[in-house]
Amino acid sequence: MAIGSAASCTPTAADDGSATSLPGLEHPLLHAYGGEARAKEPAEPDHEAQSFGPEPGGGASFVRTCFNGLNALSGVGLLSIPYALKEGGWLSLALLLVVAAVCCYTGQLLQRCMEAAPAVRGYPEIGELAFGRGGRLVASAFLYAELYLVAIGFLILEGDNLDKLFPGTRLGVLGGVVVSGKQLFVVLVALVILPTTWLRSLAVLAYVSASGVLASAVMVVCVLWAAVADGVGFTAPGTRMINVGGLPTALGLYTFCYCGHAIFPTLCNSMKEKKKFSRVLVICFAACTLNYGSMAILGYLMYGDDVQSQVTLNLPEGKISSKLAIYTTLINPFSKYALMVTPLATAIEERLLAGNKRSVNLLIRTLLVVSTVVVALAVPFFGHLMALVGSLLSVMASMILPCVFYLKIFGVARCGRAEVALIAAIIALGSLVAATGTYSSLKKIIHEF
Repeated sequence: MAIGSAASCTPTAADDGSATSLPGLEHPLLHAYGGEARAKEPAEPDHEAQSFGPEPGGGASFVRTCFNGLNALSGVGLLSIPYALKEGGWLSLALLLVVAAVCCYTGQLLQRCMEAAPAVRGYPEIGELAFGRGGRLVASAFLYAELYLVAIGFLILEGDNLDKLFPGTRLGVLGGVVVSGKQLFVVLVALVILPTTWLRSLAVLAYVSASGVLASAVMVVCVLWAAVADGVGFTAPGTRMINVGGLPTALGLYTFCYCGHAIFPTLCNSMKEKKKFSRVLVICFAACTLNYGSMAILGYLMYGDDVQSQVTLNLPEGKISSKLAIYTTLINPFSKYALMVTPLATAIEERLLAGNKRSVNLLIRTLLVVSTVVVALAVPFFGHLMALVGSLLSVMASMILPCVFYLKIFGVARCGRAEVALIAAIIALGSLVAATGTYSSLKKIIHEF
């Protein structure tokens, strides 16, 4: 798929700077806001709390922006990519390439929308530029829901992997009730993470969460080491070329791997030479696709149809490579959980005008954490949950909404026929993935009960 960087239409939306910042979601995955929440003016971003903001002297360099983009796209989706390949079969790797190309292209559409109105800084503001307040609310709703469900996924992931490290752990409570290892670890992790959601500045956590690129590379090396040196090998039985019934789940997980569009406006604004952002996207998507593809092939060759929703759960027990992989897996969720929950908490606080009430803020954030624990305990199915996030929320934020916003801002009549046809095809593909993937994921979650 050809990916260009130059806008091929003339914008119809006026650059009046009317888009207003949505508190807490301007940079949803990269930083939290410091200081008291303010109801009358946008909160100032805590640039110290994230390594993705402008550098002194006018903006981030091309190389640094590439690193930031790689970090944004490198996440827990790497653990589920072998499971996605198992669900779809070998030929579904072609769909991984298609999803990567489509998401890269829609990222460039967001860049063009921002060029039409330089005052726009965040993803929700692009929605407002296109459809007014309604567009901003729709974009915000999908992004907040995505952040919330990913935070739940983090708790499930932590519980599963800690149970792998400490099998057989259980705790008896009052009334003879026994709490199993996974449930116990989910609660314990939430208790450890809870104080991080109370922090005013998340600088330390943001720097730790910036280790996503390194963590992804370490994960691939550990899985490869388990195959070569720890005796797992590459001869797993049961691999198949295509599994039509599993394609919706595979597509949902593939899309989840590329759900970085919420922060692309932030990365673009942070660049010293914003015109080169399209090249940044191409490099980041190509590198991440290589990494995701490598992990998918390794995991599927090693475990075949026995591969679990997180490949770390398949690794042999007691081996150094397995422990290193699991420890690496555990670090990022610990640091990123607060970065996920804080934008949602900030928005609720400002909606309730509770910015200057410390006790109310603590209560809101605590209740948010408790709610994620309840859902994680009720729906402890990491693979199915991430497939649902990818199918329903990531598809909307990464495929459908960028196309719809772009056509509204620039106008269908002013765009070339080929471009309109391409965008229409992407919207159709996204709608198909959203419908089939959401149905399939919900069906599997219900079946687990």
